[in-house]
Amino acid sequence: MKNLGSMMKQVQKMQSRMQEMQDDLANQEVTGSSGAGLISVTMNCKGEMRGVKIDPSLVDPSDVEVLEDLIVAATNDAKAKADARMSDEMQKLTGGLSLPPGMKLPF
Repeated sequence: MKNLGSMMKQVQKMQSRMQEMQDDLANQEVTGSSGAGLISVTMNCKGEMRGVKIDPSLVDPSDVEVLEDLIVAATNDAKAKADARMSDEMQKLTGGLSLPPGMKLPF
């Protein structure tokens, strides 16, 4: 029973650290870009978009599709960076703990 109590304390400690990490990630921002930096999208590491910047030279009312495609590409770039940062933080939190296939944190 002593091992179970110790394990429960570790789980509670990990849950507390995970909540702190999630709060911290909500405040960290990443910026993705496309079109050689003419479009940039900023989002927090929880995937919430915070801003979009568009170079005025791209604004052409007759060619909106290019602008739309570049915004999507910049958003995907920012999301990939946010996911990578979250993965790095989770790796630090779990200390390399190997989880069974298909099991992800937070639960």
